[in-house]
Amino acid sequence: MPLHPVHAPAGRETPLPISGTHLVNGHAMRPPWPDGLEEIVLGLGCFWGAERLFWELPGVHVTAVGYAGGVTPNPTYEETCSGRTGHAEVVRVVFDPRVVDLETLLRVFWEAHDPTQGNRQGNDIGPQYRSIILTTGDAQQEAAEQSRAAYGEALSRAGKGPVTTEIEPLEAFYYAEEYHQQYLAKHPDGYCGLKGTGVNCPIG
Repeated sequence: MPLHPVHAPAGRETPLPISGTHLVNGHAMRPPWPDGLEEIVLGLGCFWGAERLFWELPGVHVTAVGYAGGVTPNPTYEETCSGRTGHAEVVRVVFDPRVVDLETLLRVFWEAHDPTQGNRQGNDIGPQYRSIILTTGDAQQEAAEQSRAAYGEALSRAGKGPVTTEIEPLEAFYYAEEYHQQYLAKHPDGYCGLKGTGVNCPIG
């Protein structure tokens, strides 16, 4: 959960510099987006593998990794990894709902990680690795909450613990440093910590 600002790094007014162009598909990583597209911001552990998971989906226009859900403006990776900014490592997913619906994205999100672990994801420990969905509208918020309830029931039937995933409206998305953007396209053998529960999500 976000920490009190007194305990958080001050951050900076200027965003961290990025190329602004997606290495894999060449699309712009900054808004404005083409007409008809939507965005949602998802945190499911280390953002390197999470970003690749979504850029590979048909209907996803562009992705970017960053920090959200905390209090420090334009934090660095080191500041976020201190656990003191309150942010999670997240992926901004800009998608065409005429090609890929929100339920599909949410199903991929739920099945790609273990949303019962609280402030960790496997061996990655700290609040920056928590499970979180940051929505950009009431319909997204409602759909995300419904999907959490549905997946929670499926996990419970499988003997898993309760879902710890936070769902809240997106307040700010801060781009991570350039070297993190599309990291696994630059380093195909790089670390990917994604590990699901093996339980299917009954939505979409």
